[in-house]
Order: sequence, then structure tokens, then C-alpha cells
Amino acid sequence: MRWPSRRMLPTVIGVSLATTVVADVAVVVAGHQGEGSPGRPGVERYVAAAETSSYTPGSITPLQRAITPDVLLASPQTLPADAVENVRHLNGVKAVEVVDAARAFLGGKRVGVMGVDPSTFRAYTPAASAKSDALWRNISGGDVAISFTMGQDGGIPLASWTQMGGSSHQTSVRVGAYATMGIGQVDAVVSHATAQAIGMPSGNALLVSAPHTNVAKLQKALAKVLPKGTKTAALESRFDGATVPGGVPPSSSNQVMTAPEITTAISAAESKIGMPYVWGGESDREGGYDCSGLVQYAFARAGIKMPRTADIQAFTGWRLPYSQAQPGDLLTWKNDPTFNGVSHIAIYLGNNKMVVARHTGTLITIMPVYLQNFWGAIRVNPQLAARKAAGG
Repeated sequence: MRWPSRRMLPTVIGVSLATTVVADVAVVVAGHQGEGSPGRPGVERYVAAAETSSYTPGSITPLQRAITPDVLLASPQTLPADAVENVRHLNGVKAVEVVDAARAFLGGKRVGVMGVDPSTFRAYTPAASAKSDALWRNISGGDVAISFTMGQDGGIPLASWTQMGGSSHQTSVRVGAYATMGIGQVDAVVSHATAQAIGMPSGNALLVSAPHTNVAKLQKALAKVLPKGTKTAALESRFDGATVPGGVPPSSSNQVMTAPEITTAISAAESKIGMPYVWGGESDREGGYDCSGLVQYAFARAGIKMPRTADIQAFTGWRLPYSQAQPGDLLTWKNDPTFNGVSHIAIYLGNNKMVVARHTGTLITIMPVYLQNFWGAIRVNPQLAARKAAGG
């Protein structure tokens, strides 16, 4: 399985469409097609019951197989049918899924959205989501499925109605499920029909599965058969194991953080104590920070470039048991029952204390470390963190 090499391409699409949706989706981490962690509830618990409203679920076809996507490509306009067929016939390509891709406002937040055919797109998602017939029926019926972290941490209740669309026009949609789709920066999935209703581009993106194919070579081949302006991004699978081979982290300062760097990062994080948790927040101008935004800010003050999200920050150093944690290490948790990946992160202060941005409705604070769903302490390697931040 490939290591996660990149979180996002800065701009896959960068145009305004019908003054409703700014389409600059950049989503490039695909989820592992495995089950959730033992003991955590399945996705069915996070699908809204149709009886809560007059809503009628749509029809879908049963899941036939699991498909791992390797490349996402997107264009400002609808991809021509002949170009899509050319992609299907490239050497090594085994499956292609046509989707709509853009960034839109949802519940006041600007997020990556995909419009999909629920019956076929489900095969490209993590196993817990793919297997949930109820989830895909709700999407087919007009609901939006949002990521577990956006729902729980961002404070958007399951089965609630929220506004979705562009800056000038938004439509009321029901949150039909919490379900992580395993593609980084995609926090909302709707049907093609709902996507068109909110002004998204139609069929402007593809998910391509090409197992056992060199992704870099595939991207070059794609560039030859796609319209000018189409962008591609490699989708990397998460690796659920030691973050860096070799066991015990070294003590040399060129591989781990120095004492001054640790002190600066901790001081920077503590300077934000009392600010609100803001889902997606990464600066004062947004009014607050989320958990990974706080980490990124604090480490930047120490001169260390970090990737933006918790699931990639968790792969920036050595994974250690909590008993070996030292001040400045990152603490990670797998709280998302819909996907087996790291979804929460904090900075360890020592003496069983951490500085953390928890969830909507709370303030950044220092609190005791808790170990429910704990995944590991991460001893950060600054060079590795910089490569992850740059997409390497």
C-alpha cells in the first residue's frame, strides 16, 4: 500500500460558475478500503431516518465491488464524452467514475463537494460507507452526506436542514448522513441532481482507478487525452502503521525538533487559549482554529511547515505509545466511526496535559489527556513534515 504523499493540490479548478459556486476543488487523499476500528459503531448509526421528515429516499443498486481511486482529475467545464472514453482506454485503467466537483458553501462553511451517481460512486468510498444502502438512498433522494468531523466538530446536526450553494444563491438541503468518503477536502456529497440544483458544474471531474500502475506515468498519459486546463492529482491511500520506519526516533536535532522549536510551538499554541474552536479555522481572521489548524499555526511559528489536516499531520514523524510522549509531541485520536483514520489531534505539554481545540462550542484550552480512541503520540520530523506539507 502506498504511503500518503500529498494532501491537496492547491488549485485544481479556479473559476466562478454561474455566480453560485466557486469551483477550486482540490482533493487528493483517498481512504483505505478497510473496516472501521473494532468497537466503534458502523455508519448506519449516522444515517438520518426518513421518518424524520416528508423526505422520500431514492432508489439505488446494490454494491457490486470495492474500487480504490488512484487519480482525481477536474476541469472548469464539463469533460467531453470522447475525452472520458479516451481515459477509459488508457493502459492500466480499470475503472472511471464521472463526478461533479466544486467548492460550495454548506452551513456557512466553504467545503469541497462532489455530485455523484450514488449507485456507482459508492464503490469508490471506504467500506463502511460503501456498504450502507440507507446512506446512498438518502443521497439519491436529495440529502447531503457530510463528513463525520464536519457534522460533529462543526456543529451541523444529523437530520437538520441547512443552506447549500454559492455566495449569491443557496438551497435548503437535509443532512442525511455523517459519512466520510475517504477523499481529502471533500466534506459533502450529493446526487448529480442536487449538484445541478445548487449550480455546480456537470461532469467536470473523474475518479480513475488504475491498480498496479505508476501514478506519475498515468498522469502524463491523462494530460495527453484531456482538454487543456484539466488538472490531475494523485490519490494516496492512508497507511495504518508506524509513521516512519525504524522504530525508536533518533535524538539528532536534524531529524527531530530542537528544544527552542518545541518551546516556541507550545508557546504559540498557548497564546490562542480562550479563542473559539472554528471548524476549518487556521488563523485569527477566521475567528478561531480547529484542532489541526492550531497545530499548523503553532508549528509554523517555530519555523516548521505542517500539512493542514490531522490525518496527514499524524504521518509527520514517529508514532509512539502515550507512555513515551514528550512535550511538543502530537497526540492523535481516531474518533470517526465512519472511517479508520486519524480525525483529532492536540499538542502534548507534559504532565498528562495538552493544549487542544476540541469542537464547535468550546474554546481552545489546556486539559488532561484522555485515551479513549487514542491512536498514538507523534514525534515530529521537521523534514518529513515539510515534505508532507508540500505534497511530497
